Amino acid sequence: MELFSFLFSSPFGLLLTTLIIIGVLKFVALMHRVYFYWRGKGVPYLPDSLWSLVMGWKVYLRRLSLADHSLFMYNYIPNAKYCGMMEFTAPAVLLRDPELIKNVMVKDFEIFHDHRSFVDESVDPLFSKNIFSLRGDRWREMRNTLSPSFTASKMKIMFNLVSKCSREFVNYLVDHPEMYAAIETKQIFRRYTTDVIATTAFGINVNSMKDQNNEFYVKGIEISKVFSEFLTIFKFMFMYIFPRFAKLLGMTGFSSTSTVEFYKRIVGETIKIREEQGIVRPDMIQLLMQARDKNDPSVHKMTLDDIISQVFIFFFAGFDTTSTLMCFVAHELAINREIQDRVREEVQQHIAENNEISYESLSKMTYMDMVINETLRKYPPMIVIDRFCTKSYELPPSQPGCKSVTVESGSTMIISVYGLHRDSKYFPNPDKFDPERFSEENKGNIVPYTYLPFGHGPRKCLGNRFVLMETKILIAHLLQKFILKKMEKTVDPVVYDKKEFNLTPEGGFWIGLEKIEK
Repeated sequence: MELFSFLFSSPFGLLLTTLIIIGVLKFVALMHRVYFYWRGKGVPYLPDSLWSLVMGWKVYLRRLSLADHSLFMYNYIPNAKYCGMMEFTAPAVLLRDPELIKNVMVKDFEIFHDHRSFVDESVDPLFSKNIFSLRGDRWREMRNTLSPSFTASKMKIMFNLVSKCSREFVNYLVDHPEMYAAIETKQIFRRYTTDVIATTAFGINVNSMKDQNNEFYVKGIEISKVFSEFLTIFKFMFMYIFPRFAKLLGMTGFSSTSTVEFYKRIVGETIKIREEQGIVRPDMIQLLMQARDKNDPSVHKMTLDDIISQVFIFFFAGFDTTSTLMCFVAHELAINREIQDRVREEVQQHIAENNEISYESLSKMTYMDMVINETLRKYPPMIVIDRFCTKSYELPPSQPGCKSVTVESGSTMIISVYGLHRDSKYFPNPDKFDPERFSEENKGNIVPYTYLPFGHGPRKCLGNRFVLMETKILIAHLLQKFILKKMEKTVDPVVYDKKEFNLTPEGGFWIGLEKIEK
């Protein structure tokens, strides 16, 4: 009775009671929206919205791998062109039909030109100002600025720099036979990608195998932990669900300012040296410097934060995502010896007379391309791709008997790349590693918009050609010197680590090496 009297007799008690009632009503309204949103529209949904919400939390709490969750969602309603789902409390549409995927990524791109936004530009420019996060005209301007970095002519110029890093990397392995018995490839391939980024983006020579604790590598490791530490995952989730409150709290993606300061310092020093000494290099920083110096009132004025943010995302993608691709290529070659032998034979066939791999000879290694393409199918770098709906959009009926539905502005379109790549309708026996899917005779049978390792359309990954070149050079040099072998710690078949957002086997990537004696 005393509590009842307090709640309804004192001003503070009345205020507290009112706030509690409002909170309860808002929670009930929210749960009602989550549960009935797609049911009210007559759209098939996953599997009910509350369960979809629970499944999402299991991923964030690292009780379920993102790949397994993505495959579960994709396969739940196998005959639907699309189905509704909830991302926490926000409506989203999971697209399954290749024609609808084409519409969203290409045909109706003007409505779906943006990604979801997680962080506010004023709070965390490192995450929000890079080309992946930018929206609208700012994104178009930045893409036009960066696109020349990855043309065929630029690839040819950078080839020698990348090849030098690859030779130094493989030669280090040759000189250290104590590593052959068991080698964790993620750890060493990250060192290779560190060297490549340092030399192609900054003009700085680094040998991360010899200098094990160089600053580029150490900062790369710090960045890679961003999406595996629970606190950081929680922060990104909080920023996505409560953007205004996160901005008020000044919440950022990085808890450590040393990482941000490293990029500011290294980019600032690189720009200063080039300006003072008149150095011009065919790389990303040079293009960004040129864009900064343009006096065009019709475009956004490039700032140092803009330049740093682009370099950051290039480093992050090159350090972790590219090294993961290399790990899976090495893994599949180690467990499929006949495929490995065929790639090695092709490498030997196309190397120049001086036993060096040239840009032209690399481009002729078609079976190597097939192997890498199949690796990207089986282990796509992006498990899901998103597109943000900027205005109301009508989707056709999802299934016979259903009616068309209008997707509201602010909704998200989700494409399960992992689900598409593992769909037996498009890729028979999807768990089998079969490079022949991408042979000249067979690749024409692949249904368009079912193979999306780098996305598609105008927002396709800008650096995909660089990633492929960097990977091919490494594999070619590696197979000249070594046989890759399956060993006791090699995870086969792959079971994904639930604590990692990227595809990673439990226990890591382990293979053995056997030096080829000539």
